[in-house]
Amino acid sequence: MKRNLILILMAVLVVTAAIAGCGQKKDSDVIKIGVFEPITGANAAGGQLEVEGIKLANKLYPEVLGKKVELVIADNKSDKVEAATAAARLVEKEKVTAIIGSWGSSLSMAAGDIVKKGKVPTVGASCTNPLVTKGNEYYFRVCFIDPFQGTVMANYAYKKLNAKKAAIVQEVSNDYAVGLANYFTEHFKKLTGDPNCVVAVANYNTGDQDFSAQLTNIKSKNPDVIFAPGNFTESALLISQARKLGITCPIIGGDTWETQEFLDIGKGAVEGVVFSTFFASETPITNESKKFLEEYRKEYNKEPAAVAALGYDAYILILDAIKRAGSTDTVKIRDEIAKTTNFEGAAGFISLDENGDAVKDAVIKYVKDGKFTYLDTIKP
Repeated sequence: MKRNLILILMAVLVVTAAIAGCGQKKDSDVIKIGVFEPITGANAAGGQLEVEGIKLANKLYPEVLGKKVELVIADNKSDKVEAATAAARLVEKEKVTAIIGSWGSSLSMAAGDIVKKGKVPTVGASCTNPLVTKGNEYYFRVCFIDPFQGTVMANYAYKKLNAKKAAIVQEVSNDYAVGLANYFTEHFKKLTGDPNCVVAVANYNTGDQDFSAQLTNIKSKNPDVIFAPGNFTESALLISQARKLGITCPIIGGDTWETQEFLDIGKGAVEGVVFSTFFASETPITNESKKFLEEYRKEYNKEPAAVAALGYDAYILILDAIKRAGSTDTVKIRDEIAKTTNFEGAAGFISLDENGDAVKDAVIKYVKDGKFTYLDTIKP
């Protein structure tokens, strides 16, 4: 009886080992890339646009090193705590080879220590705050950063709008908005030579819907321009309320405005507003741009937002690094990403600097007849 029991146990161990062996073999044939984005919550529209670009890239380039690339999508729910949890799941449980994301600099920053400690190379698509990559050798991005974006919009206000007095309205709970407002202010003061050129600074929190108090104060200061970086929903509501209060001066902002929701909520009130962004479908830059535009229109039956092109670029840049590394070793992939120079993406050529930030042109768009329309391209 004892001998039979031993034989049964041995048989179970052999079968278990065989199953485990098959599992390992199957896993080795798949390369997992984590996608870390706000699929729900206040930033969902932006996150979903980036995911569209990533999924399209995965469809067009489904393999690397002879292995299938599988996307593992984690919803960070537009929340910093959830962002850390989602990133930890990708690193610790899913054992991904690399990560893409996130829309929203605060969400990306919440994952920073996790990807750094886990040694998982992560490429942001549109997270522009300098702190995302600062001091983190495992975080990169395919977009420009806010010091450049703030400078671009300050130049536009001063040189194109002839503005000498500006008001700032910032989403104070959003690291992206606060950072961008600071860079705009710093450069606008240099351009005007006037330390008092910012006549009002108004704050609001994510989720606010009534901006009457802030706008009434701004109206009394009579600025030449309002710079209002923030999330697309709150920004559209703010602009609509500003126009209803009789504020007629130009209102300008940053890349987060480029979503359909901004147009849907703002309607006629957002006509003429100007903002900086990353890419314009009217001016394809590379052969990859043309391929992206053709395939995106076919896949989604609409024009792509700039962040969709950046999501696409983050994916193909990671695949290129894996190919150059000839390995799924995350440290080797990280080292190859860091060497990226003149890489051809959908949103232009990508060269990463010593901080892992892309040196890229900025695009300026405005709203015309209810559509985002190309205005200009600004080089670094």
